Amino acid sequence: MNDLRQRGFLPAAALLLSGVIGASAETASRGAAGAEQAPAPAAADGQCPADADGFRPLFNGKTFDGWQGDLKTFRIEDGAIVGGSLAAPIPRNEFLTTTEEFDDFELRLKFKLLGEKANAGIQIRSQRIPDHHEMIGYQADLGQTYWGCLYDESRRKKVLAGPKPEEQAKLIKAGQWNEYRIVCRGRQIQLWINGQATVDYAEPDETIPQKGLIGLQIHSGPPSEAWYKDIVIRKLPAGGR
Repeated sequence: MNDLRQRGFLPAAALLLSGVIGASAETASRGAAGAEQAPAPAAADGQCPADADGFRPLFNGKTFDGWQGDLKTFRIEDGAIVGGSLAAPIPRNEFLTTTEEFDDFELRLKFKLLGEKANAGIQIRSQRIPDHHEMIGYQADLGQTYWGCLYDESRRKKVLAGPKPEEQAKLIKAGQWNEYRIVCRGRQIQLWINGQATVDYAEPDETIPQKGLIGLQIHSGPPSEAWYKDIVIRKLPAGGR
Protein backbone atom coordinates (compact mmCIF):
# COMPACT_ATOMS: atom_id res chain seq x y z
CA MET A 1 0.00 0.00 0.00
CA ASN A 2 1.07 3.59 -0.08
CA ASP A 3 1.81 6.30 2.47
CA LEU A 4 -1.76 7.62 2.26
CA ARG A 5 -2.84 4.71 4.44
CA GLN A 6 -2.68 4.95 8.21
CA ARG A 7 -2.65 1.75 10.17
CA GLY A 8 -2.24 0.57 13.77
CA PHE A 9 -1.88 -2.97 15.07
CA LEU A 10 -3.42 -4.47 18.20
CA PRO A 11 -1.43 -6.61 20.68
CA ALA A 12 -0.77 -10.19 19.65
CA ALA A 13 -2.54 -11.71 22.65
CA ALA A 14 -5.87 -11.83 20.85
CA LEU A 15 -4.22 -13.58 17.93
CA LEU A 16 -2.73 -16.27 20.12
CA LEU A 17 -6.24 -17.20 21.23
CA SER A 18 -7.76 -17.32 17.75
CA GLY A 19 -4.88 -18.29 15.50
CA VAL A 20 -5.05 -14.89 13.84
CA ILE A 21 -2.40 -12.29 14.44
CA GLY A 22 -3.71 -8.92 15.59
CA ALA A 23 -5.67 -6.23 13.81
CA SER A 24 -4.82 -2.89 12.29
CA ALA A 25 -6.15 0.23 10.59
CA GLU A 26 -5.24 2.10 7.41
CA THR A 27 -6.39 4.64 4.81
CA ALA A 28 -5.84 4.67 1.02
CA SER A 29 -7.33 4.90 -2.42
CA ARG A 30 -7.16 2.05 -4.90
CA GLY A 31 -9.00 0.88 -8.04
CA ALA A 32 -9.43 -0.04 -11.68
CA ALA A 33 -10.98 1.48 -14.78
CA GLY A 34 -11.36 1.27 -18.53
CA ALA A 35 -13.09 -2.09 -18.26
CA GLU A 36 -12.70 -4.08 -21.44
CA GLN A 37 -14.89 -7.14 -21.02
CA ALA A 38 -13.57 -10.41 -22.40
CA PRO A 39 -15.96 -13.00 -23.82
CA ALA A 40 -17.54 -15.48 -21.44
CA PRO A 41 -16.22 -19.06 -21.31
CA ALA A 42 -17.32 -21.34 -24.11
CA ALA A 43 -18.86 -24.02 -21.88
CA ALA A 44 -22.61 -24.40 -22.24
CA ASP A 45 -23.28 -23.35 -18.64
CA GLY A 46 -20.68 -20.56 -18.76
CA GLN A 47 -18.40 -22.43 -16.36
CA CYS A 48 -15.38 -24.70 -16.64
CA PRO A 49 -15.84 -28.25 -15.32
CA ALA A 50 -15.15 -28.85 -11.63
CA ASP A 51 -12.61 -31.37 -10.34
CA ALA A 52 -13.30 -34.13 -7.83
CA ASP A 53 -13.07 -31.67 -4.93
CA GLY A 54 -15.49 -29.26 -6.56
CA PHE A 55 -12.86 -26.71 -7.68
CA ARG A 56 -13.06 -25.19 -11.14
CA PRO A 57 -10.59 -22.83 -12.81
CA LEU A 58 -11.40 -19.14 -13.07
CA PHE A 59 -8.47 -18.58 -15.44
CA ASN A 60 -7.50 -20.93 -18.25
CA GLY A 61 -3.90 -19.69 -18.49
CA LYS A 62 -4.35 -18.49 -22.06
CA THR A 63 -7.17 -15.94 -22.44
CA PHE A 64 -9.14 -13.38 -20.44
CA ASP A 65 -12.38 -15.32 -20.91
CA GLY A 66 -14.61 -14.58 -17.93
CA TRP A 67 -12.59 -11.52 -16.86
CA GLN A 68 -12.86 -7.77 -17.45
CA GLY A 69 -10.60 -4.79 -16.81
CA ASP A 70 -7.92 -2.56 -18.31
CA LEU A 71 -6.15 -4.92 -20.70
CA LYS A 72 -3.39 -2.36 -21.23
CA THR A 73 -2.40 -2.83 -17.60
CA PHE A 74 -2.99 -6.58 -17.40
CA ARG A 75 -1.46 -9.18 -19.69
CA ILE A 76 -0.99 -12.94 -19.83
CA GLU A 77 2.56 -14.27 -19.60
CA ASP A 78 3.79 -17.81 -18.95
CA GLY A 79 0.31 -18.97 -18.03
CA ALA A 80 -0.18 -16.20 -15.46
CA ILE A 81 -2.10 -12.92 -15.25
CA VAL A 82 0.36 -10.06 -14.79
CA GLY A 83 -0.65 -6.58 -13.65
CA GLY A 84 1.67 -3.59 -13.94
CA SER A 85 5.18 -3.17 -15.31
CA LEU A 86 8.75 -3.02 -14.04
CA ALA A 87 9.54 -0.44 -16.73
CA ALA A 88 7.36 2.44 -15.49
CA PRO A 89 5.49 3.61 -12.39
CA ILE A 90 1.89 2.46 -11.89
CA PRO A 91 -0.19 5.66 -12.29
CA ARG A 92 -3.27 4.44 -10.43
CA ASN A 93 -4.84 1.32 -8.97
CA GLU A 94 -6.12 -1.15 -11.52
CA PHE A 95 -8.29 -4.26 -11.15
CA LEU A 96 -9.05 -7.21 -13.36
CA THR A 97 -12.34 -8.74 -12.20
CA THR A 98 -14.47 -11.77 -12.85
CA THR A 99 -17.71 -11.31 -14.75
CA GLU A 100 -19.38 -13.69 -12.30
CA GLU A 101 -20.33 -12.90 -8.70
CA PHE A 102 -19.77 -15.22 -5.73
CA ASP A 103 -21.09 -15.39 -2.17
CA ASP A 104 -19.95 -18.47 -0.22
CA PHE A 105 -16.80 -20.00 -1.71
CA GLU A 106 -13.24 -21.22 -1.31
CA LEU A 107 -10.69 -19.53 -3.59
CA ARG A 108 -7.13 -20.71 -4.11
CA LEU A 109 -4.44 -19.08 -6.23
CA LYS A 110 -0.71 -18.54 -6.50
CA PHE A 111 0.87 -15.09 -6.53
CA LYS A 112 4.18 -13.25 -6.53
CA LEU A 113 5.08 -9.57 -6.36
CA LEU A 114 8.06 -8.03 -8.13
CA GLY A 115 9.50 -4.55 -7.65
CA GLU A 116 10.43 -2.37 -4.70
CA LYS A 117 7.46 -1.42 -2.49
CA ALA A 118 5.09 -3.45 -4.66
CA ASN A 119 1.52 -3.70 -3.43
CA ALA A 120 -1.50 -5.63 -4.68
CA GLY A 121 -4.39 -7.77 -3.46
CA ILE A 122 -7.35 -9.98 -4.24
CA GLN A 123 -10.79 -8.39 -4.03
CA ILE A 124 -13.60 -10.61 -2.74
CA ARG A 125 -17.32 -9.91 -2.41
CA SER A 126 -16.61 -6.60 -4.14
CA GLN A 127 -18.10 -4.30 -6.79
CA ARG A 128 -16.77 -1.74 -9.23
CA ILE A 129 -17.70 1.81 -8.27
CA PRO A 130 -19.85 3.22 -11.13
CA ASP A 131 -18.07 5.73 -13.36
CA HIS A 132 -14.88 5.35 -11.34
CA HIS A 133 -11.67 3.34 -11.48
CA GLU A 134 -11.96 2.05 -7.90
CA MET A 135 -13.59 -1.04 -6.41
CA ILE A 136 -15.39 -1.34 -3.09
CA GLY A 137 -15.27 -4.40 -0.89
CA TYR A 138 -13.00 -6.76 1.01
CA GLN A 139 -9.42 -7.31 -0.10
CA ALA A 140 -6.98 -10.08 0.79
CA ASP A 141 -3.91 -7.86 0.90
CA LEU A 142 -0.41 -8.32 -0.54
CA GLY A 143 2.83 -6.39 -0.20
CA GLN A 144 4.90 -4.15 2.05
CA THR A 145 3.82 -4.69 5.67
CA TYR A 146 0.31 -5.87 4.85
CA TRP A 147 0.79 -9.49 3.75
CA GLY A 148 -2.18 -11.60 4.75
CA CYS A 149 -4.30 -8.71 6.03
CA LEU A 150 -7.99 -8.22 5.29
CA TYR A 151 -8.54 -4.65 4.06
CA ASP A 152 -11.87 -2.90 3.42
CA GLU A 153 -11.33 -1.22 0.06
CA SER A 154 -13.00 2.17 -0.58
CA ARG A 155 -15.51 1.59 2.25
CA ARG A 156 -14.15 1.71 5.80
CA LYS A 157 -10.67 2.10 4.29
CA LYS A 158 -8.87 0.17 6.98
CA VAL A 159 -7.40 -3.20 7.79
CA LEU A 160 -10.05 -5.29 9.50
CA ALA A 161 -7.73 -8.04 10.72
CA GLY A 162 -4.31 -9.48 10.01
CA PRO A 163 -0.82 -10.34 11.22
CA LYS A 164 1.61 -7.85 12.67
CA PRO A 165 4.39 -6.71 10.31
CA GLU A 166 7.04 -8.66 12.20
CA GLU A 167 5.07 -11.87 11.69
CA GLN A 168 4.51 -11.34 7.96
CA ALA A 169 8.10 -12.00 6.90
CA LYS A 170 7.66 -15.58 8.08
CA LEU A 171 4.74 -16.07 5.68
CA ILE A 172 6.26 -15.07 2.35
CA LYS A 173 8.84 -16.39 -0.08
CA ALA A 174 9.97 -13.05 -1.52
CA GLY A 175 10.00 -12.86 -5.31
CA GLN A 176 8.74 -16.44 -5.59
CA TRP A 177 5.36 -18.09 -6.01
CA ASN A 178 3.23 -18.15 -2.87
CA GLU A 179 -0.28 -19.50 -2.27
CA TYR A 180 -3.36 -17.70 -0.98
CA ARG A 181 -6.36 -19.60 0.34
CA ILE A 182 -9.54 -17.59 0.94
CA VAL A 183 -12.73 -18.99 2.47
CA CYS A 184 -15.95 -16.95 2.64
CA ARG A 185 -19.00 -18.47 4.29
CA GLY A 186 -21.87 -16.49 5.74
CA ARG A 187 -20.37 -13.43 7.46
CA GLN A 188 -17.04 -15.15 8.08
CA ILE A 189 -13.85 -14.58 6.05
CA GLN A 190 -10.72 -16.65 6.61
CA LEU A 191 -7.31 -16.20 4.97
CA TRP A 192 -4.21 -18.39 4.74
CA ILE A 193 -0.85 -17.71 3.07
CA ASN A 194 1.30 -20.74 2.34
CA GLY A 195 -0.83 -22.79 4.71
CA GLN A 196 -0.56 -20.38 7.66
CA ALA A 197 -3.75 -18.76 8.99
CA THR A 198 -3.64 -14.96 9.00
CA VAL A 199 -7.30 -13.87 9.36
CA ASP A 200 -10.48 -15.26 10.89
CA TYR A 201 -12.94 -12.38 10.69
CA ALA A 202 -16.68 -12.23 11.34
CA GLU A 203 -18.41 -9.19 9.81
CA PRO A 204 -20.47 -7.42 12.52
CA ASP A 205 -22.21 -5.00 10.14
CA GLU A 206 -25.22 -6.80 8.68
CA THR A 207 -25.77 -4.06 6.10
CA ILE A 208 -22.55 -4.96 4.23
CA PRO A 209 -23.16 -7.22 1.20
CA GLN A 210 -21.64 -10.69 1.34
CA LYS A 211 -21.67 -11.32 -2.41
CA GLY A 212 -19.73 -9.79 -5.29
CA LEU A 213 -16.94 -9.97 -7.82
CA ILE A 214 -13.44 -11.35 -7.41
CA GLY A 215 -10.70 -8.97 -8.55
CA LEU A 216 -6.94 -8.98 -9.01
CA GLN A 217 -5.21 -5.69 -8.17
CA ILE A 218 -2.00 -3.90 -8.98
CA HIS A 219 -1.62 -0.88 -6.71
CA SER A 220 -0.43 2.55 -7.82
CA GLY A 221 3.19 3.34 -7.02
CA PRO A 222 6.72 2.57 -8.21
CA PRO A 223 7.39 0.17 -11.10
CA SER A 224 6.05 -3.22 -10.00
CA GLU A 225 4.26 -6.33 -11.14
CA ALA A 226 1.66 -8.58 -9.52
CA TRP A 227 1.55 -12.13 -10.91
CA TYR A 228 -1.42 -14.49 -10.42
CA LYS A 229 -1.92 -18.06 -11.62
CA ASP A 230 -3.60 -21.42 -10.84
CA ILE A 231 -6.78 -19.58 -9.84
CA VAL A 232 -9.49 -22.06 -8.80
CA ILE A 233 -12.74 -21.76 -6.88
CA ARG A 234 -15.46 -23.94 -5.44
CA LYS A 235 -18.82 -22.86 -4.14
CA LEU A 236 -19.62 -23.73 -0.53
CA PRO A 237 -22.95 -24.45 1.12
CA ALA A 238 -24.47 -21.34 2.64
CA GLY A 239 -23.22 -20.79 6.17
CA GLY A 240 -23.71 -18.33 8.96
CA ARG A 241 -21.70 -16.90 11.78
